[in-house]
Amino acid sequence: MDAAAEDLGTLSLDTTQLNMAVTDPAAWATAMNNLGIVPVGLAGQQLVTDSICVRGFDPALGMMPGITPLNPLLPGMGLVPQPPAAEGPVLKEIIHCKSCTLFPPNPNLPPPSTRERPPGCKTVFVGGLPENATEELIQEVFEQCGDITAIRKSKKNFCHIRFAEEFMVDKAIYLSGYRMRLGSSTDKKDSGRLHVDFARARDDFYEWECRQRMLAREERHRRKMEEDRMRPPSPPAIMHHSEHEAMLLAEKLKDDSKFSEATTVLLTWIERGEVNRRTANQFYSMVQLANSHVRRLMNEKATHEQEMEQAKENFKTALMGILTQFEQIVAVFNASTRQKAWDHFSKAQRKNIDIWRKHSEELRNAQNEQLMGIRREEEMEMSDDDSTGDPSNKRPRLEEESALAAQAYALKEENDSLRWQLDAYRNEVELLKQEKGQLFRTEESLTKDQQMQFLQQTLQGMQQQLLKIQEELNNKKSELEQAREEQTHTQAMLKILQEQFKKNAKELAETNGRNEPQEINVMTLPLVNQDREKNSEKRSQPLKSEKEALLIGIISTFLHVHPFGANIEYLWSYMQQLDSRISASEIEMLLLRLPRMFKQEFSGVGAMLEKRWKFCAFEGIKTT
Repeated sequence: MDAAAEDLGTLSLDTTQLNMAVTDPAAWATAMNNLGIVPVGLAGQQLVTDSICVRGFDPALGMMPGITPLNPLLPGMGLVPQPPAAEGPVLKEIIHCKSCTLFPPNPNLPPPSTRERPPGCKTVFVGGLPENATEELIQEVFEQCGDITAIRKSKKNFCHIRFAEEFMVDKAIYLSGYRMRLGSSTDKKDSGRLHVDFARARDDFYEWECRQRMLAREERHRRKMEEDRMRPPSPPAIMHHSEHEAMLLAEKLKDDSKFSEATTVLLTWIERGEVNRRTANQFYSMVQLANSHVRRLMNEKATHEQEMEQAKENFKTALMGILTQFEQIVAVFNASTRQKAWDHFSKAQRKNIDIWRKHSEELRNAQNEQLMGIRREEEMEMSDDDSTGDPSNKRPRLEEESALAAQAYALKEENDSLRWQLDAYRNEVELLKQEKGQLFRTEESLTKDQQMQFLQQTLQGMQQQLLKIQEELNNKKSELEQAREEQTHTQAMLKILQEQFKKNAKELAETNGRNEPQEINVMTLPLVNQDREKNSEKRSQPLKSEKEALLIGIISTFLHVHPFGANIEYLWSYMQQLDSRISASEIEMLLLRLPRMFKQEFSGVGAMLEKRWKFCAFEGIKTT
């Protein structure tokens, strides 16, 4: 396009093409002098050069099958670009034909105006024709712009010319403003100024609309093909229900590889309403087959979980090995920084060793933190497993034992970690002592003394923490032993109750022939109560914290409102509204520690046997 515009701008410089032969050169020179134009060589010339249009453009390209014709009105698709605005006016040349001559307009005048180009324009309006101009003359002048399909000439010195292609109109518009003279005559009837402009024709617009519709159809077809290509494949069709298909489906349900496909078909049949009285047994058997895969799925899940646990264990062992190797590397660096080996290294070597030591210590601490995080996660999982148990379980002692064991294990782990930290601090203190004994008493030594004092204080604090943790561990062990003793007491109590229940049942059966057993009143066991009082006196301890005192007050108020007593689950559910972190075992241990305020009684018969707690502090005051 740029080359075409450059050719159009330099059109006035090509004077070597004026080679048209003239029969009377003197008459031609006279006409040129009358117009004030310098005569040039005349031998023959093409009417409009091909440089106006696109270079090498084939007019028959748009008529080939399978190739969409170009629309010159689309942006960037015009066949003839607008010439760039030059600083000076564009000079046009004289055009010679056999029967007439075309003289260019004055370059100083403004260019001739044209109307807006209609879509698909192939027809031009030509005005200002000489009166003596014939249709053959018009054909001769404009046929060099392209193939002409029709010429409609009027008696009023104008005509309409329709070309075969749209780009030919641009060549014809180029002739607007030229003065036409027939031969060498100076008569007014043989001369006229041409005005070429776009014309609106119904045939042109119809062809353009047809072409646009064709392009739209092609675009729709292309989009549809693209959508069909991107659309996911449709699911397979579900066959209709029949006895034969049901038998085949039952066989598929037994196969693990075809189970998913078979369940889809079964679900579709049930949703369609294929289940009736006649086919109910058949569908029940298929549902039963589907249920048979539950055990397989659970086994697969268990195997995957086992593999995951194994992978975790492998990762943990590998991490422990990496951590031990890091410890060895750090020990090597610490040994190399001692005075015996440190003095033999150069300054650069000492710097590198120091950098490596710090880097390895950071990596070791990071690996240690990761390992501790894994252990904390395992402890949390164990505590979650303990807390997700059924609150209405009839074996609270076993739960308490597992909780105490988990706490003891956690305390042991913390104790081990604190011991490791203590060993690390001791090593650092030893290193500082060695450096202190070897270096002079300077400002650096004073700062090291301060660091040693700080480390000693931290060591004392760590020792105190260790002592506290050991005390807590001993307390937990004693509580665990107490819980075991209480379990043995409760088992003995249950045996005694069972024996008494059997005796009472036999007596009732002998005395009365009734089928329904009567309710047994609240039974008290003096011997067991005496043993419990003795054990409680041994276990009685003062309250440890303000929280326990607050709990005792709330429990006393709750049990005083319930004169018939309440079981431990009911009491625990009420206390959880106030403190969600409290457990049933803690409440029961607190009640067992205060036998003079709370007592435990049994009521009911057989499976309805229930253990209730009552508030008995006021009874002790009345007896005293």
